[in-house]
Amino acid sequence: MRTTVIPAQITTIEDKIAGNLSLTQILILMVPVFWTAIVYTLLTPAMKLAWYKFPLILIVLFICLTLSLRIKGKVVLNWLIVLLNFNVRPKYYLFNKNDAYQRIIDLPVVERKQVKLFKEKVVTKEAPKTAPNFAVSDFVAFENFINNPNYSLSFKSKKGGVNVAFEQIKK
Repeated sequence: MRTTVIPAQITTIEDKIAGNLSLTQILILMVPVFWTAIVYTLLTPAMKLAWYKFPLILIVLFICLTLSLRIKGKVVLNWLIVLLNFNVRPKYYLFNKNDAYQRIIDLPVVERKQVKLFKEKVVTKEAPKTAPNFAVSDFVAFENFINNPNYSLSFKSKKGGVNVAFEQIKK
């Protein structure tokens, strides 16, 4: 009876499409076919063989064959991408205690001029009203009114405010 070992991490395994070739290898090996068709049809003499077309085709074929080989279970193209990313990365890192979070940055203030499409109407504003001035005699009269036993003072709260009422007590 045949048994197949199922790996624990399925996402790391490449699917084999034709024989021992994966999809990336097949795509890399298809590039020389398209390159040959382009060279054969576009370069002069068009649709005819010429001696200078063979080296162009053979160079691309050799490059694609080497890129589609596997080394240590990985395609050479993947190894080249890893090496390219390693060589392109920055070599020196500067540590800055003030990272972007809570950094104080002094930015210059740029004044913007606004272009007005329409003329503004001149609106005159009324002078703000000042609080009325009360004399001491007014306060004394108010205090006597509040302390008068013939009247009652009541506060009733309502939504967003307070109603104050003076009511005469009926005897």
